[in-house]
Amino acid sequence: MDPMSNGTNRQWSAVSEYERPLTLYATRILGDVGRAQDVVQETFLRLFSQNPFPAQPFVAQWLYTVCRNKALDIRRKEKRMNPLSDSHIETLRSADPPPPEILESREKTSQVMKALDGLPENQQEVIRLKFQHGRSYKEISEITNLSVSNVGVLIHKGLKSIRAQVANA
Repeated sequence: MDPMSNGTNRQWSAVSEYERPLTLYATRILGDVGRAQDVVQETFLRLFSQNPFPAQPFVAQWLYTVCRNKALDIRRKEKRMNPLSDSHIETLRSADPPPPEILESREKTSQVMKALDGLPENQQEVIRLKFQHGRSYKEISEITNLSVSNVGVLIHKGLKSIRAQVANA
């Protein structure tokens, strides 16, 4: 088998696996689906130009880091952030159903999302990376340039705040 075709297969496999989650992640940062899709496209173009291709265990981390940096660059240039409408979120949701043990009803989900949107931006980002994108504390640390312990503290504080808000609702 041609080693070049193996690399190409790995690249297309990465596109297939990470395009939707990266688009959702970039949309949360930018507040705009179209700009997020552009960022994800640039991220994959950069991936395809990598030689050598990132090692398998590091592809997700590499993609999220590049995507985050590109999205933050755009946001810094524009110096504004537009809220994302619920209809846009619905079009980007993963085909996988949310874990039923997290919440039992849509009302609880709405309360949790409202509470999450009210958190400081750094807490929102690490919580979304952990629970919506399944990243480990170490991966989140490397993506956000925060220490692993700081990631843990931000997630803990954010979840504690969400629980308190939902319990009082």
